[in-house]
Amino acid sequence: PNVYEDSNVTDAIKEHFPGAIKSSDLAKHMKAVLTKHGYADENTLIATSLCCDEVNRELENDLTSIYNYNFSMGGLAGFAFGGVTSFGAMAHHIPDNGSCIVLYGPHVGVDDTGVVGKVNRRGRHGGSGACCGSAAAAAGYCKLVQEGKTPIAPPTEPLDAQQTFVGNLLLPHADRLSSSQEPDVELPLALFDVQDELMNKIISKGCGEVAGQGKIAMIGGIQINTPAGTCEYFLPKVFEIRDNKNTKVADLMASF
Repeated sequence: PNVYEDSNVTDAIKEHFPGAIKSSDLAKHMKAVLTKHGYADENTLIATSLCCDEVNRELENDLTSIYNYNFSMGGLAGFAFGGVTSFGAMAHHIPDNGSCIVLYGPHVGVDDTGVVGKVNRRGRHGGSGACCGSAAAAAGYCKLVQEGKTPIAPPTEPLDAQQTFVGNLLLPHADRLSSSQEPDVELPLALFDVQDELMNKIISKGCGEVAGQGKIAMIGGIQINTPAGTCEYFLPKVFEIRDNKNTKVADLMASF
């Protein structure tokens, strides 16, 4: 459970990710706003596309305490590797006369000294470590390609296919990262832009699988992981509702 606030952490979050809110507050806010738009807890299905890193389950727990179990579309770094097939399957699981919520985005750690890109993990006492590791590896790959390394071809087997895709999808943002004065802060922002584009493509192709008058609420942003025992945060960048023809029927970002 969340038990305390660490000023080193919260000060860094306010400086680097202005507008971020506590994950527990995000869940309550989503419920309050979506209820006004016809959502009911009992016939809402929540889908998440978050990194498989265990530190990301806290936000899902906050959400499932309201909406029951989540459908997981995400893989490394938060990319929706489940793709159109997973969205279609999820849509077919929505309770009768209900709607869905899709929450997505990359994650980044802030450790107990306020360093972005690292986090103190439960039971590990040797200091903080990389968070998100997949994102950091992808950024390292982009740097190598900038220095002349030949990009890795799309994978033909699943052994490490997700990480190859993470690196190659981030590659168009290599200059953005290398020119940033704070690349560890810029990295999750760049990853969000890539993931947002992917999620829009998935929903555009799969939205018709949502039945009847069912709606698709999209909430995208950056999950901010903090040391064990402190409050997690989320920086919302997209909050909107679409119908099953992919028409935006409400932009809810002003609710924050």
